[in-house]
Amino acid sequence: MKFTAKQIAEVVNGIVEGNPDITIQKVSKIEEGEPGSISFLSNPLYTHFIYKTEASIVIVNKSFISEHPINSTLIRVDSAEVAFAKLLELYNQIKDTKSGISKQCFIAESAILGENLYVGEFAYIGDNVQIGNNVRIHPQVYIGDNTRIGDNTVLHPGVKIYSDNIIGKNCIFHAGVVIGSDGFRFVPQNEGNKKIPQIGNVVIEDDVEMGANCAIDRATLGSTIIRKGVKLDNLVHIAHNCEIGENTYIAAATGIAGSTKLGKNCLISGHVAMAPHLTIADNTSMGGATGVSRSLTKPGLSYLGSPAMEVSKFRRSIVHFRNFQEIVNRIEKLEKERKQEKSIN
Repeated sequence: MKFTAKQIAEVVNGIVEGNPDITIQKVSKIEEGEPGSISFLSNPLYTHFIYKTEASIVIVNKSFISEHPINSTLIRVDSAEVAFAKLLELYNQIKDTKSGISKQCFIAESAILGENLYVGEFAYIGDNVQIGNNVRIHPQVYIGDNTRIGDNTVLHPGVKIYSDNIIGKNCIFHAGVVIGSDGFRFVPQNEGNKKIPQIGNVVIEDDVEMGANCAIDRATLGSTIIRKGVKLDNLVHIAHNCEIGENTYIAAATGIAGSTKLGKNCLISGHVAMAPHLTIADNTSMGGATGVSRSLTKPGLSYLGSPAMEVSKFRRSIVHFRNFQEIVNRIEKLEKERKQEKSIN
């Protein structure tokens, strides 16, 4: 589809500077812009590209002042980054407009389906499943018995949702996400470890997004809970009976052990590991590869290291870590000198 600069300006509440009738049909990075594409400039480090880009339209901040001639048509907005994000969201919606139910999927007779669905090839929808309106279920998705899925949720190819789970509205699960697999619980016995049955479920509230290959375990009893607005990167594992607070962001390769509870608005970087049965306060931040072995109950603090310590303490300590061998050598030298003094006396 083609759009004019005038049409785009209306969408992003911008002002056209140049040809309002010029058209675009794709998006591009400003340094790779080509005719027929739209790009944006928000980071000053990329300003030099705007003078040589071939993009037909560039979205810029209203405050942008040109120092050289620009060939592209400009659209001035309050925030170029926000406006471009809005356009990308619209682009995704237009691109992913599939609808209808494939003849090659399986839907149980007892399932209750909403309106305007897309169900792709080889998808499976089990007994007593309830699916809301405008849900998109891509090929090879599995939805187990008694599961409920809210309006406008998108399940990308290969998502697996076990039985009895609850998924809210406006959620996005990327390829390979697994919801409701068994929690990792065993009882050591003389004849070997005995598996503890996991009979709980997973409850995911509205507006949650999960990256590729995330795994959320069902609770032993009760529910593993992912609160409203949580965003998970790829390869995040959340174990049985955990609770993740509203609007918390968790980056890739993070693992959270059973029954740990995170507060609201936490920012968890990549490769963080959390022990079981912990409580993490609201607005907590953790740097990459932080190892958390105890509860962090003071809200609003930032942590680094393993075991986790407050950032200010970690930065002071890292100076000593780096000089550790030198400190050891000095101590050994002092001890040697002291022994020599004793032997002389």
